[in-house]
Amino acid sequence: MSRASRARRVVTAAAFGTGSLGALSAAAAGLVYGQTKLARRRIQPAEANPPRADGVWLAPGARADEPPLLLAMLGDSSAAGYGVHTDAETPAAQIAMGLSALARRPVQLRNVAVVGAQSSALVRQVGMVLEESQRPDLVVIMIGANDVTHRIRASESVRHLNDALSVLAEHNLEVVMGTCPDLGTIRPIAQPLRWLARRLSRTLAAAQAVAVVAAGGRAVSLGDILGPEFASSLDYFSADRFHPSAIGYTRAAEVLLPSAAAALGLSTVSEPAAPFTSTRARPVAKAAARSAGLPGTEVLPAQVHGQRAGRRGPWARLIRRRAATVIPPTSGGQENFTPATMVGSD
Repeated sequence: MSRASRARRVVTAAAFGTGSLGALSAAAAGLVYGQTKLARRRIQPAEANPPRADGVWLAPGARADEPPLLLAMLGDSSAAGYGVHTDAETPAAQIAMGLSALARRPVQLRNVAVVGAQSSALVRQVGMVLEESQRPDLVVIMIGANDVTHRIRASESVRHLNDALSVLAEHNLEVVMGTCPDLGTIRPIAQPLRWLARRLSRTLAAAQAVAVVAAGGRAVSLGDILGPEFASSLDYFSADRFHPSAIGYTRAAEVLLPSAAAALGLSTVSEPAAPFTSTRARPVAKAAARSAGLPGTEVLPAQVHGQRAGRRGPWARLIRRRAATVIPPTSGGQENFTPATMVGSD
């Protein structure tokens, strides 16, 4: 069965409350979970909770007297920035800095992500964001790894995601989601079970992309973006060898920033996601499945002859975006971070 077919089955199961991928995948999930338990014994916990980055961020050259853009960050430890030591190193702060530089105005950040969160926590996190007197201009979501490692059915994960997306859509909020990372890059998960982790996480990533696009949002593949770098250098992961380091989070922020900018109407340039990959519309499940193996690609809604959907579901396009370079290169450590300023906090 192709990844696109599996993604369609997951989304259908989420909609109708039925099973997930069948006995084989359930067994695979159990094996991965068992191996992950062993891996956790080898992983040292981070020294402290992620630093809080809530507040107003102002990039060099931005006008402090302009009204701020409101950015909300939802998700798990990857969204919270678990494993770094300063607020500016968290992915939420780096996205806020990048948007401030592109829009030349302040960005007010509210991060409600929780370490260890699964997709079932998203509705509550959405509620926390909507409690504020002002609605965010953009919601960024990063979640999924804990669902895989805790044997949560992909269909159940997507059902919770759909519930959260429905509430966000009711309030006409722009959404960008960094889909489930490829757990096959995590070295403490030993072979031969690592390839099962890759299969399950990529299937969930594809299904998440289908759900996000169907709700009118933009899904960006994080995939195995850290894989090659991790193989050559431990600098891209934190001391626990599981969560990204500050440099690793910069890489994630780099691929999310252009789609976040596009969602806010800021100028970006789109191009084919990979050589020989066109930007033509295709069924969303196929686009999502392709994106799971192409880190940094965005799946977004499309139309064919004025129609948003065809016989095989909604249309989508698969692209890669570029924005002005506002987040610096990932080599060399913290001294390379954009010298943005937090000008206020909650």
